[in-house]
Amino acid sequence: MIEIHPITGIGEVRPGDDLAALLLAALNHNGITPRACDILVVTQKIVSKAQGRFVSLADVVPGDEAMRLAELTRKEPRLVELVLREADGVVRAAPHVLITRHRLGHVMANSGVDRSNIGNGEDDRALLLPVDPDGTAAQLCAQLGLAVVISDSFGRPWRMGVVAVAIGAAGLPALIDRRGEIDRDGRILEVTQVALADMIATAANLVTGEGAEGIPAALVRGYPLSEGNRPAKDLVRPAAEDLFR
Repeated sequence: MIEIHPITGIGEVRPGDDLAALLLAALNHNGITPRACDILVVTQKIVSKAQGRFVSLADVVPGDEAMRLAELTRKEPRLVELVLREADGVVRAAPHVLITRHRLGHVMANSGVDRSNIGNGEDDRALLLPVDPDGTAAQLCAQLGLAVVISDSFGRPWRMGVVAVAIGAAGLPALIDRRGEIDRDGRILEVTQVALADMIATAANLVTGEGAEGIPAALVRGYPLSEGNRPAKDLVRPAAEDLFR
């Protein structure tokens, strides 16, 4: 049976905090003793906070392209400039919408630049994605002895609402390739690949939430992890396979 345990008591994470130590203390605080095959899901926001990925908008000077897109999207020009700095390209721009391809390959809103729940009541700051989410996941995995998924919230083409996805993963196969296997009717699976880390991230999101819940991590227990280790970057579809541009 799959269990999802919210990890409470972490508190506000600040730049330079030892995230592994905070998570371990929170596990102890919640009376959770890690087991084999447990998966710890950590939200991107506390990873970015610990890494000091804050930017003061007062230090940002928007360029010509940022000014043009800000007028089109009706967004704050300095915020748009940050979005462009984090992006490899703009996928779509419309009023109140700016979809980019992040430098890590993710197609997402605003390059993941966020101003919600960043703490201290400082409205003139924004928070960027971690520099290397897979690397951070691998470090936490080694420190905690647990499989780790770093999650973030994404919208989806042709679907309303957001779900959590994995932007970092270690200690588990983020993507499971089942092509070549046989289904119950004896047919060969030709295209089936399972986004396991995304599934785990969204399962954990049932307790971490999207607003003021204040639960930045969750432990998923009971999934029979197979051997293998594939990073979350393997979930990113190559730009050359984009069928919608």
